[in-house]
Formats: sequence, C-alpha cells, structure tokens
Amino acid sequence: MIHITSQFDGGNIICDSCEDPGNIQLRIRPDTNADFFQWFYFRLSGAKDSDCILRITNAKESSYAKGWEEYRAVASYDRQNWFRIDSRYEDGELKLQHRPDFDSVYYAYFAPYSMERHADLLARAGQSPRVSQSVIGKTIEGQAMDLLTIGERRGNKRNFWLIARQHPGETMAEWWIEGFLHRLLDPDDAVSNALLDRAIFHVVPNMNPDGSRSGHLRTNAAGANLNREWQDPDMKRSPEVFVVREKMRETGVDFCLDVHGDEAMPHNFIAGAQGVPSWNAQKDMLLTDFKRSWQQVNPDFQTHHGYPIAKKGEGNMTICVNHVSEYFGCLAMTLEMPFKDTADRPDLVNGWSPARARKLGASVIDVIYKLFDRLQGEGANSSPN
Repeated sequence: MIHITSQFDGGNIICDSCEDPGNIQLRIRPDTNADFFQWFYFRLSGAKDSDCILRITNAKESSYAKGWEEYRAVASYDRQNWFRIDSRYEDGELKLQHRPDFDSVYYAYFAPYSMERHADLLARAGQSPRVSQSVIGKTIEGQAMDLLTIGERRGNKRNFWLIARQHPGETMAEWWIEGFLHRLLDPDDAVSNALLDRAIFHVVPNMNPDGSRSGHLRTNAAGANLNREWQDPDMKRSPEVFVVREKMRETGVDFCLDVHGDEAMPHNFIAGAQGVPSWNAQKDMLLTDFKRSWQQVNPDFQTHHGYPIAKKGEGNMTICVNHVSEYFGCLAMTLEMPFKDTADRPDLVNGWSPARARKLGASVIDVIYKLFDRLQGEGANSSPN
C-alpha cells in the first residue's frame, strides 16, 4: 500500500491521491500566516520497483514558478545521500518521475538541513576552544537563536558577521555554513589561523529555526519575511532579526555576508548594496575585487549573472545587507546559490549539492584573507576598536 507523509522536521506536502503510483497527486502547503510556498519534503512508502509519477498540482501557483523550469528534484533512501531525479514542469504541474529501489524514499526541493543536524553542527563547533556559543534570544515559538563567536576577544580585532537561512527553505545556505565552519575551526589551516589572529567571526547558522522546522519556504512563524525586517524589527513579529541586529550593534560590523539560495537562477553570485545612499567608488571597487577573487579561488562562483543593480539611494533598506552596509559603513553582501544545477559547471547526477555548497563556504576564507586589510567599517557605527 502506497503512503505519503511529511510529518517530520522540515516536511511539507499535502497528498490528495496516492492509490495509483503512476498518478500520485500532491500539493505544497503554504507557509504559516503567509502565501509563500515552493519548498517540499516528503516520504513515499510502498512503491518499490513501481514506475511512479508524482504530480505537484499547484506548482504554477508557487512563489517562483519560473524556478521549476529546467529544475530536477532530489531524492534519497538514507537521508544522507541525495541525487537528482527526472522532473519536468508542464501544464502548470511539476511532475517527478522515479522508480524507487527500496520501500521508502524521500523527495525534496533541495537536500534538507534538519534542526537535528543544526544541533549537531552547534555541538561540534562548541567543542572547539576557539568557539564561544551563546543564545542571544528566542524565536516566536521559543527556539533558541544561537550565535557562534569564533576567536579570542583581545586587542583591536575586526568583527566579521555571517548569517544564513533567513529564508528557511534555502537549505543550501546552512550546508555552506557547515563547510565554512569546518575550515575556520581547523587548527591546521594556516589561513584560518591567520584570520583569527586579527578578527572575530560571529556566525548565525540558522536565522529562522521556526520556519525550518515547519517546512516553510520564506517566512517565520508569524509569516514575516525576515529579510524585509531589518529597518525596524519587532520582537512580536521578527524577534530573530531584532536580537541579531542588537548584537551587531554591540560588536560593530566590519564585514557581513548573508547566505541565501535563489529558485530561478542556475548560478552562484553576489548581490551587493549598491542602492544604499552612502555607496561610493571605493565600496564598488571592493565589491568587484571580492567577487573576482572568489571566482579565482573557486570556479563554482561566477560574476557574469546576477540580480539587476539598484541605483544609488534607491535600495530597499529593509533588506539585511542594505541596512548593515549603510549603518556600519562596511562591505555587506548577499550570496545566492541555486536550487537547480549550475549552468557554468553542471553535475548531471547531483546538480548543485551539499558537498559543493560546503566547498564554496570553505573557499571564501581565502578571499577574506586576501582582502582583509580593506574589510573595515567606517564611522561611529563601525567596530568599537
């Protein structure tokens, strides 16, 4: 007997019909208190050796319907190793086609990053003598907002901030953080050691624990898109942003990277803060050099494709990197990674994957090291050196 369930951490699907393995009808559930939806994650049982077609019938109504074009879903038997399966978007439906080799198989929009794995990540990092772990607040549903502070607090060190998963369905962001932390905490890595001699890294691996656990695409438990809450966060609507922003103001910020995923674009790219009122030629050159340097150390990153650039003074100041760039006078950027494969360096089996996201996270350390002397906030709101 065929069975569909998503009643687990990060799960999301509504099953309308599963009697016929060749015509399983599904719908994605919207975020709580919001209309966003695109993330799915569920288990199919009882279909071993059956030719299955799973139809997500509300795909055309999703938040980013263009994202389904040339997209392939991921599947896993053990929830550790994820591979791409035949998928096609037609007649407003996303159709997943797969013949399971085992009785139980999981399908997802991208390889999930569970709250259990998040807890494991914190536990591993917390064993390093370089790490101070703190809870700086709670989410709406009472989950901990965890901050990892890496490096010894002494002298006039610079303060670098990295945050991920403001949008909880963008799980590649925490895979990226995992790779970044693994390298930064490696006592045998000379580049990491040199950076920690001169800087403190403040890392929030998951900005949206409630949305992550509930299987949301984009919002927290109140239906707030956290990356539109930075100008005036509210403890009732967006406590996650409020507590992180307050901590940033306590430490100062000399560099900020906000890690995301993009549904439609098959590229890794940076979105800068060119639309803020204080943008100037010096910041523009630093942004350009950062992107070029990253492309040199990791060809999975590219500089040709990205979002349209806002004109100076016309940026959305509710977005994290715009607020941080303007308030602290520092380089603040959004990294976007694909849900699809990368068009530049495709992998037909895995597409863009957790392994590649981890490698990209590790590689940014070389870029920060190369440009370290130029990564410093300006003015009264920068780091209190």
